[in-house]
This record gives sequence, C-alpha cells and structure tokens, in this order.
Amino acid sequence: MADLNLLSDAIIRGDQSKALELTKAAINEGISPADILNKGLVSGMNTIGEKFKNNEVYIPEVLIAAYAMKAAMTVLEPKLVEAGVQPLARAVVGTVQGDMHDIGKNLVAMMLKGAGFEVIDLGIDVSDKKFVEKAKETNAKIIGMSALLTTTMPSMERTIKACKEAGLAVKTMIGGAPVTQAYADRIGADGYAADAASAVDLAKSLIGK
Repeated sequence: MADLNLLSDAIIRGDQSKALELTKAAINEGISPADILNKGLVSGMNTIGEKFKNNEVYIPEVLIAAYAMKAAMTVLEPKLVEAGVQPLARAVVGTVQGDMHDIGKNLVAMMLKGAGFEVIDLGIDVSDKKFVEKAKETNAKIIGMSALLTTTMPSMERTIKACKEAGLAVKTMIGGAPVTQAYADRIGADGYAADAASAVDLAKSLIGK
C-alpha cells in the first residue's frame, strides 16, 4: 500500500523523483485522488509553510518543495479532474502595473497551489483592468497583488476600486516588501500577508476555510 506519509515527506524534502514515483504508485493502487492531494501533497506543503513561518527553512527549501509538488501534480491533476475534485477556490494573482518583480509573487502562487487553490497567474505588470477582467472571467474568489516598488503600490488601490466598481464578489489581498497592514487598511484591501506561508493562511481565512 502506498504510504501517503512518505509522499508528504518527499514533498518536504523536495525530492521530485520520489514524489512522482509515490504519486504514481498511490494512483495505481486506487487511492482516491483527493486523499493523495490532501494527505500527501498538501500535508507536505503545509509542513513546509509552517517551517518557513518559524524560520526553520528558507525560500530555496520552499521552492524545492513546490517543484516536487508540481512534479507530482502533473500525474495527479488529470485524476482530480476525472474524480470531480474541486479546488478550495480560484485565485487570480499578479505583480501590479509598472512592477517587474515576481519572485515573491511566484512563491505565493506555488504555495496557494500547494494548499489546494486553483491559481491563475497573470505574471508581472498587471493592470487593474486585467485583474478585474480575469477575475470576472474565471469567477475567482480572491485577487492577490504583489509590489516591490513603492511607486507601483497605488496600482493596488486602483485595482481594489475597480473591483468594487465592477461589483465583483472577490476578496483582495496584497503583499510585497514595502507593503504593510496599515497600507492594506488604508486602501480597503481585505487582507495583507508578510510572506508566502501567511498568504496561504490569509487566503483560506478570506474564503472561510
């Protein structure tokens, strides 16, 4: 019987080949795709997220774990679709207009995927119009915005305003080096996260999970 704890450990260690091998074995043994996802992959990413928040691991380890999760998902995703397993919610993420930095945003996107969200990553230099259009088109529940430059932060406020004007039932969350909780409060964002692991906790709380 495939051991989902071993799969979780492979994710934590960032062992892509082992994660892929154990995922394939679990599928072949008829373990439900939802259990493989939640008890294997998500469990491992949750552990990495906690370790990251506690400064027990750092960004390279989180990225390696995320790549192991991604490798496993290449074989698991079609099975999840077949089984009708629904993501926690859909999240649209991007670095705001005028800003070309994406390391933090990429990390948040990976961690959200690892927690069971469906993530639509719009990349860098994303306008308020594009955020709103994509959220409307995909029926996303969350818009996540990142900025590394203080000069691009006003784009966050414009996007939040555009969401409200469009009547979108979407929660907005922001982050990035110069961003603070005080700024989030001032522009009317639904939440602020200081790091990728906290962003996952925030996203879950915003959708009531």
